[in-house]
Order: sequence, then C-alpha cells, then structure tokens
Amino acid sequence: MTTGIRTASRRYQGKRNRLDRPELLAPAGNLEKLKFAIHYGADAVYIGGQKYGLRSNADNFSFEEMREGVEFANRYGAKVFVATNIYAHNEDIEGIEAYLRNLEDVGIAAIIAADPVIIETAQRVAPKLEVHLSTQQSTMNWQAVKFWKDEGLPRVVLARETSFEEIEEIKKHVDIEIEAFIHGAMCSSYSGRCVLSNHFTDRDSNRGGCCQSCRWKYDLFVDDAPMYEQGEDQFTMGSKDLCMIGYLPELIEVGVDSFKIEGRMKSIHYVATVVNVYRQAIDAYFADPEGYELKQEWIEEMNKAANRPLNTGFFLDTPGVEDHIYGPEEKAAPYDFAGIVLDYDDRTGFATLQQRNHFKVGQEVEFVGPGGTFFKQTVTELTDESGAALDVARHPLQTVRIRTLKPVKPMDMMRKKIR
Repeated sequence: MTTGIRTASRRYQGKRNRLDRPELLAPAGNLEKLKFAIHYGADAVYIGGQKYGLRSNADNFSFEEMREGVEFANRYGAKVFVATNIYAHNEDIEGIEAYLRNLEDVGIAAIIAADPVIIETAQRVAPKLEVHLSTQQSTMNWQAVKFWKDEGLPRVVLARETSFEEIEEIKKHVDIEIEAFIHGAMCSSYSGRCVLSNHFTDRDSNRGGCCQSCRWKYDLFVDDAPMYEQGEDQFTMGSKDLCMIGYLPELIEVGVDSFKIEGRMKSIHYVATVVNVYRQAIDAYFADPEGYELKQEWIEEMNKAANRPLNTGFFLDTPGVEDHIYGPEEKAAPYDFAGIVLDYDDRTGFATLQQRNHFKVGQEVEFVGPGGTFFKQTVTELTDESGAALDVARHPLQTVRIRTLKPVKPMDMMRKKIR
C-alpha cells in the first residue's frame, strides 16, 4: 500500500496567531463519537445539527445532545463547533435565526459556515458564536482570507487544494487563524463543487446529500464498445485519502492553527485511532522540537484505521494519476474494531466489554487506549455477564467479560486481526 507517510526535507516558515500550539480538531457524527474523540485527545470537535449541514446522512445532533456534548467537552477543556455549511436556497433560510440562537444557548463555541447569509445572521443574532469560514468557500489566497478577516471572521478553513507555499504566503500577509484538513477523505472533484450526485440521484452535494458518485463502479466504452469484459473490475475515480502525519513539523512551522480530521461518517475506532496518533505526535513535537522524530509505531497505528491508500493531497504538489483509485480498492486496514471496555476488575483481571464485532476464544486481539497505551494478547477466557463460559462473542452489542494480560480502562478499545 502506498501510504504517503514520509518525512519532508523542506521547511516552511509561517507564524502562530492566537493559538500557542495547533488545535487538534476531530469529527463527531454522533454523541458517542464526540466523547471518544475528546477522550482520545481532540482539543475540539465539529458536529452537525439537524439542519444546515453537509452530512445529512450522519446521525447528527439534537439540541439536547449538543448540550450534553458541550458539558462533556468542558470537562476536558475542549470545544464543540457546529457545521452550518450548506449553500442555502430560499426555502432553507426560514428558521435560521432561531437555530443559531439555540446553538449559542447550548454553549457551542463556533459555527462553520460558507453562505454569507448564514455568516451575517450569526454575527447579528448570536454574537457569542464565533464564525469560522468553511472550506466550502474554496479560499486559497491571502487577499480572499483578508476579505473574510475584514468581515469579522477569526478563522478561515482553507480549501483542501491549498499547498504549503500558499499557506506560507497567507500567513505572511494576514493575522488570522488558519484551519486546514490534514487527514481523511479527499474530493475527486474540486472540493464542494461536484454535481454528479445532483444529476445521478437528485441529491445535492452542497446541501448535504452527496452520494459519493466518484466511488461507484462504472463501465467505460470506446466507440460504443465496452472496455471491460464481464466479471472484470470496473472503473472508479475516487481519490486516495489524505494523511499528513509525516509532515507534522512542516504544518506547525508554516503556521496552521487548527489540524482538521475529516470523517463525521467514520467509525468510533477510526476517529479515536487517528486522533490518538496525532495527539501523541503533536505533544512529542512540543516537548522537544529539535529532537522530534516520526515514530514507526505511529505509522503502523495509523494504517490500522486507514480505509484507503494514503497520500499527501495538494500540500506538496498537484496530485497526479497515481493519487486516484481507478480499480478495486485495496483494503488498507488489517484490523476490525471488536469491542469497547466498560469496566475492569483489578481483583479478577477480567475486563467487561461491549462487543462491536464478532470475536472468539483463541483469537489474537489488541487493546489500545489514549496516549498510545497498547498491548496484544490471545483471548483465553470469555464469559457472559453472569459468568457462563462462551466460545464466541457473536451478538451485536453483547456485554461480555474477558481476562486481559494487563489492566485496561473504560473507553479503551479492542480490535482483532482479520488477515
């Protein structure tokens, strides 16, 4: 698998603004994912409400869930942002003032917005809400960034197509927080401008309905003749995923203020694993910038959560033909998420788990927790809640008990090797 995880030789120079160190910003598609993202090291999370966001198929949050999420985040000193980043049609605007006031009332720190009417309305009716410019505005040059700063925005989320050189130039000219995607799925079109979904399924990408048409399988024809025989792998055109763990010093030195991870539709295991790796790397850099080294164990851990082959997006140069997936996707992650630790009994050495995937006695598993705590073992003893012996944890969300080689903590994860 081509990972794109390597160390850059070039150094870029930028500047920090209001943040002493970069914020690690994680996606949270529901309340459980929010809690795991923050527990594993996110400084902030971004979520979607039940209106005005671009992930209409995510679970999304009610105002009651938002309030609970904010209360949880506050205990960790973290923040919660809400995506309100649709491009609104006339019928979308009704109710926006009340919605934004409710976000302010439940304690949301900021909204992420692209449409000027949503931006202006938030500034007018909910002044305690920060407004961060969404990547949907495709902002890539310092004059555009300056325009939005002059409009009163404290932060701009740059287009995914922005390079290191362009970020460097922006930071030289504009004193503003810069947020950049550093990990996750990339749009194979110009981000946020694809209309394939609209034409194929009547689902508007810019109103939260993208059906990911680029990842479908297609037949190709030349002069009405198919290029593929029946049974052959069909054509796709999805891009590889972004991963910048190998360029952490460059991201910090160029002055990116917020490191954004993509993936509100991704699993708890994916979000927690990716956050955990970047948290360790950021902390290691600031503990000893001159002696910082990329650890092989971080790369190995990141690959356990990767859904697709990885690359560096537009940061270093323009992606080429090798940066897209034109045939069957290689399954990158050789592990499946198998369970969440609910409790641990020091006296018996048994952990209580909630099963999230089928596993059995005799199978090799791994336990991982925040800060890189990690160990492997074979499942030797497995029981149900009453203590009756089991050979397999086969039922979804089944509560089971497993003897562990080392102590574990609630919210630690267990995964199993699948190949």
